[in-house]
Amino acid sequence: MQLGRLGAWYSTDKLGGPQQIRAFAQTVERLGYDTLWYPESRGYESFSVGAFMLGNTTKLKLGSSIASIYARDAFTSRRGLLSLQALYGDRFILGLGVSHLPMVEGIRGHRYEKPVPAMRTYLEGITKGEAGADNWPLAIAALGPLMLKLAASHTRGALPYNTTPQHTAEAARILGRGKWLVAEQKVTLETDPARARALGRKELSRYMVLDNYRNNWLRLGFSEAELANGGSDRFIDAMVLWGGKAKVQEGLRAHFAAGATQVCVQPVHDDGDTAARDRILAELADT
Repeated sequence: MQLGRLGAWYSTDKLGGPQQIRAFAQTVERLGYDTLWYPESRGYESFSVGAFMLGNTTKLKLGSSIASIYARDAFTSRRGLLSLQALYGDRFILGLGVSHLPMVEGIRGHRYEKPVPAMRTYLEGITKGEAGADNWPLAIAALGPLMLKLAASHTRGALPYNTTPQHTAEAARILGRGKWLVAEQKVTLETDPARARALGRKELSRYMVLDNYRNNWLRLGFSEAELANGGSDRFIDAMVLWGGKAKVQEGLRAHFAAGATQVCVQPVHDDGDTAARDRILAELADT
């Protein structure tokens, strides 16, 4: 499988029912995006909703970004990956992640293990003894150096989230040539600074309390003060590209210049404003 240049990232929880999910997947495909990435949601089981979107498109790739390793055992993930690949013509990518302690222990009732050893064990459980596993479309969420090294040694590549071109460059160096590097980037075409940053702070608020992301932002050079009170303007501007089309595209292209294989556009907009969501994707489809 080869990845195209541009992907879209969007949660199915924001879409509503089957009709809205079908329409959105078809819109992303019609606009020419290579891949639609979606997270492990609270409303829809990851493999099930992925199969639904695959069944309602013809060329679009679907990637879980991410499916939690605590949601299903390694054998089930292996069978899910291979089943969707066989049933839908090599269009499914299994993106895995260790999730976050509040989700794992608070919601699922599991014990949250050390991320890198837990992921290594899980990946080995998926691929051990399987012919051709090196070429399976399998990637992992990776932020820190150790997880990125694991992505390079055990999968096709990495799926960083909530990062910057600076991180993309470092990730590309660690992964090495031939590995996928899929960088997610939040964007809005709002040109008013106050409104754009307000949208950004609202979108980022649920991530600001999660240690995995905070630790990575500190590694990238943001200070604790910049992460306080919803995030400084400098922090928000780095996390959510905003402005006119040309300005936003410049920010997206910075990830490519840093070594990204694919950049995933995540539209940021007011709740329920599907017109703004679709306009963002349409305007940026030629990036």
